[in-house]
Amino acid sequence: MPDWVREASEEYRRRMPPHLRWRLREIPPQRRGKGADVARLLRDEGERILAALPKDCYAIALERTGDSIDSEALAAALTEWMGAGRDVALLIGGPEGLSPECLQRADKLWSLSALTLAHPVVRVVLAEQLYRAWSIAGNRPYHRGGRR
Repeated sequence: MPDWVREASEEYRRRMPPHLRWRLREIPPQRRGKGADVARLLRDEGERILAALPKDCYAIALERTGDSIDSEALAAALTEWMGAGRDVALLIGGPEGLSPECLQRADKLWSLSALTLAHPVVRVVLAEQLYRAWSIAGNRPYHRGGRR
């Protein structure tokens, strides 16, 4: 990842309280040369993602066609996740997205946007939105939009 991605996502991770720190597990993509078997690459990548999931976690696949939620709904979900006592895994696919097996394993499909977002952008947007959700849930001043 470019430095700007690491710096931005680390900034939001650093702002979170210790009990909500996230751990990033990167699954290195396989080489995608000319004439690559994309279906095989997607399947292999999916297997590695599924193998990296914490046991019995609540898995959320980030998928363009998933459910769209606003920041307040994410804050409510974050509060629910904190109370459930399970690990939460957010799955971000590679250039071809997530494998059908990853989508099937997911407990929820979540769309950050109807737009297709580049992988580095997703990481930063996700980090910011998790921080925003935490700030909303705790009535902290970071989130001002939508308050009436």
